[in-house]
This record gives sequence, structure tokens and C-alpha cells, in this order.
Amino acid sequence: MSTVLVVDGANVVGARPDGWWKDRAGAARRLHESLMVAAIPHDVVVLVLEGAAKGGVRPGRDAHVRTVHATGNGDDTIVAETEKAAGQGHRVSVVTADRILMGRVEHHGAMIMSPTWLLGELD
Repeated sequence: MSTVLVVDGANVVGARPDGWWKDRAGAARRLHESLMVAAIPHDVVVLVLEGAAKGGVRPGRDAHVRTVHATGNGDDTIVAETEKAAGQGHRVSVVTADRILMGRVEHHGAMIMSPTWLLGELD
């Protein structure tokens, strides 16, 4: 059974007050680059981006990181990606601090990881 980490890109980027709001696309690109080289204990990382952040990373797969552009609400896309991976028999973890989203993905059997945890793995 493989492990999938679904990342709420907006939530992770927003966890650090480093000026991300001035360049959302650049912040998304930096997060993607960090995910590409980090030794994260998951087989696949799904980075979900929404809004202006989508301009920083093209959708698709780069090695073990797959970037998904939300067509509407990012939370709905995160839930859909979680449901899809769980339905394929993968163990799924979701990185978010959004309490409502937590409940929605836990319904599909996902484990919750905090943005602080992920940022610590990326440092």
C-alpha cells in the first residue's frame, strides 16, 4: 500500500508570514520546489493550488509531486483528491489547519498533518 500526502497549498503557504501575499505564484513555486527535494515519508505528494497561486506551478506530475489546480474551491479539490486516493487503497494524509476541511477528509479515512509539521520537514 502506498502513501499519499495531499497538501493544502494555500494553508501551508499562509502558515508563515514571509510576505507570500505579495507574490502568491512565487510562494507556490517555492513550496513546490521544496516538496521536490524534501525527504518526506510519502510515496506521492499531491499539491493543491488555487487562485493566483496556480500561476507559479503548472499542473501535472514532477517525479513524486503531482500539482493539481483547483477549478473552484480548493477544499473541494482536496476532498476529491483524498477520496480518489483512499478509494484506490492508498493510505492518505492531508496537510491543513482548516478545521472544517479536516472533518471532511477524515470522513474518507485521511490522517491530518499540520502545516507546521510539513514546514519542519522542508527546512
